[in-house]
Amino acid sequence: MTLKRQLFIASLLMLLIPWAGLQFVLELDQALRDQAARQLQGQAERVAGFAAEQLEESPAIEAGAPVIYADLLARAPNLDGYGDDWPGYDEDESRQQWQSTRQVSDSNNAEVSWQAAVNRNHLYLLIRISGRTAAFFNPGNPDQPHDRIQLHFIDGNQTSQRLIRTQAPGAINATDPDREGSTDYRISGYWQAVSNGYQAELRIPLPAPEDRFGFQVTWPGEQDVAGPASAKLVTRLPQLENRLGAMIAPGQDAWVLEPDGWVIARQTRKSEADEPEFDSLSPLQILERISLNGLRALVRFYQPEPVPLDDQTHRLEAGGLPARGLVHHRDGDTHMLVKQPLPDGRVLVLEESLDQLLALSGSTLGSVIARSVLLIIGLMLVLLGYATWLSWRITRLQRAVSASIDDDGRILGALPPARAKDELGDLSRQFSHMVDRLQGYTDYLESFSRRLSHELKTPVAVVRSSLENLSHITDSADQASYIDRARSATDRLSQILHGMSEAARLEQSLDHAEKESFDLADVAAQTTLAYQELDADHRIYYSGPASGYSCHGSPELLVQLLDKLVDNARDFTPAQGRIEVRLRRSQGQLELSVFNEGSSLPENLTSDIFSPFVSVRTGKQEGHLGQGLLIVRLIAEHHNGQVQAINEEGGVRFTVVLPSAP
Repeated sequence: MTLKRQLFIASLLMLLIPWAGLQFVLELDQALRDQAARQLQGQAERVAGFAAEQLEESPAIEAGAPVIYADLLARAPNLDGYGDDWPGYDEDESRQQWQSTRQVSDSNNAEVSWQAAVNRNHLYLLIRISGRTAAFFNPGNPDQPHDRIQLHFIDGNQTSQRLIRTQAPGAINATDPDREGSTDYRISGYWQAVSNGYQAELRIPLPAPEDRFGFQVTWPGEQDVAGPASAKLVTRLPQLENRLGAMIAPGQDAWVLEPDGWVIARQTRKSEADEPEFDSLSPLQILERISLNGLRALVRFYQPEPVPLDDQTHRLEAGGLPARGLVHHRDGDTHMLVKQPLPDGRVLVLEESLDQLLALSGSTLGSVIARSVLLIIGLMLVLLGYATWLSWRITRLQRAVSASIDDDGRILGALPPARAKDELGDLSRQFSHMVDRLQGYTDYLESFSRRLSHELKTPVAVVRSSLENLSHITDSADQASYIDRARSATDRLSQILHGMSEAARLEQSLDHAEKESFDLADVAAQTTLAYQELDADHRIYYSGPASGYSCHGSPELLVQLLDKLVDNARDFTPAQGRIEVRLRRSQGQLELSVFNEGSSLPENLTSDIFSPFVSVRTGKQEGHLGQGLLIVRLIAEHHNGQVQAINEEGGVRFTVVLPSAP
C-alpha cells in the first residue's frame, strides 16, 4: 500500500470526531427528554389541579354510555343540505370525517352516518343516508310508507318527540306528533339529495347539559331504526380551553378527556420560533441547515419508537397512550407526552414538541457539526496534498538510489546531498552513508579476494614446486622432504577451505538429521541440570514443567541448540550471574528460551545477531567467528520454528518458538 493511501486512511480516522459528536448529541437528547418529561409531569400536575376545579360542576360521562359528540363552530353553517361548511369537509365527500356510522342490513344495504356541531344556543345535525333513494311523504295518503327522522328530547323522565318528513328535497321543519302534527318552527333545516343517497341538515335548540338527546331514521321495509335514541351530548368547553391556553407554553398541547376518551377541551400553542427565508441564508447557513436536518433525523432514528396518536380525532383512547413517552402525530411531528388522572375518571394529556426541544440546541449543534465537517474536509485535502509531496520526494530518492547502482550491483556514484532536516532527509543521508559503506565493503571484498588469492598462491606454489623437484630427484631423503612440504601446503589449503565451507556443511548435516517424537520438557530439564553441574561460576536453572511437552524433531540437535545458547549466555553473564532456561506453551506452540543477566543487545543487532560472522564480543572475546547463533537459527528453522532475541530488564532473552507435536 502506497504512503498516499496510508495517509488517506489515516485521515479517515478524523471522521471519529463527528461520530463522537453524534454520541454526545444522543446523550444530550436523552438528557433533554428526561428533563422535559420531569418538567412536563410537574406542569401536568399543576394544570390538572386547575382543570379539576373547573370541572367540579360538570359531571363526567360514564364509560360505555351513548354519546353524540358535537364540534364547536365559530359561525353557524348554511342550511343547504350539504356539508361543505362543516368541520373536516373534503371535496371528495367519501373522505369527509363523520363522527359515527351505523350499518343497517336490508335489501338496499343502507348506511346512516351523522355529524353534530354547536354554535351558541343551537345544535346542528347533519344526517346522511347512503345506499337508498328517499321515499317522500304523501300528504294525500299519510299512511303510505316514507322516510322520516324522529328527534327525541329527554328531560329527566319526560320524553318529547319531533318528526321530520318532507314531500320533496328542500327546506324542512319538524312537526309535533303529540299536537296533531303541528309545526315546530324552532327546528328547521334542509333535505337534499346527494350521490348514492340523501342528507338532512338540521338546526335544533341546544339541549340543557343535564338533558339527553337522540334521533332515529326509519324508511319503508325496515323494521329497525338507525341512530342513537338516547345519548349524552358532548362538546368542548370553551371556558376551560381558554384557561388551559394561559397555562401551557409554546410548542405544547393540552387535552382533557372523558373516561371514554371523548375530548372535552383541547388547547394548542404553536412554537414561537420563526424560520428565516431561504433566500436570506448564506451558503454556510444552508449547509448548517442541512446538518441540522441530518442531526434531527439521526436523533429520531436512535430514539424509542413513538406511539401513533391521531390528533385530528374527537376521541383518544387514553389507555393506549404511554404514561410518559413519545407519540407520533399524523403530520409527522413527534411529541413528548405525559398523562395525569383527574377526578371522576377523566384524564389530562399534556404534550410538548420535540422540535421545540431540539430548537434549544439543535441550531448550535448543527452549526458546530457543519463547520467541523468543512474543517475535516480541509484537513483531509491538506493531508492528501502532503502525502502527494511525500510520495514525490520518496520517488525522487528511489530514482537517485537506482541511479547509483547498476544491475550487477556495482556502485556507479554517490547520492546527491540532502538538505532537508526531516526524516526523509535523514533517510536520504542514511542511504548516502549506506552507499559509501557498500562501496567500502566492495573494496574490502575485492581486497579480500586478492588476499585470498595471495594466500592460496603460496601453498599451491609449494605443492607445484615440490612435485616438480620430485620428478628430478632420486634420493629418498630429499623426496621425503619435498613430500612433507607438499603435505604441509595441502593441510593449509584444507584449513582455508574448511573455514569457508563450515556453514554449508552444517546445513547439509541438518538435511540428513532424523526426526522423532520426544518430550522436550524432559530434554530441557536434564540438559540444564548438566549445565549447572559443569559450571559452578553461574547460577543456571530450569523453569518449566518436568514433562508433558511433546515435540517432533531431533533431540540431539535441540541439545546442540541449547549448548550454543547457554555457551553464548556464559560469555556475557558476570560471575554468579543468573542464566534461566524456560519452557512454556503459548497459543498452541512451545517456547524454549534462555535468559542471561548482563548487558543488553544493540537495538540494530536484535535481528542481525543470527546472521553469519556477526558478533558483539569485545576485548578477549574478539576474533570469534560468530557462528554459534547462526547454528541456533538453522536448527530452529529445521524444526519449522523461529528464533528471536529481545532485551529484558537486566539482560537478554533468546526465545525459540517450536510447533507442538499433535
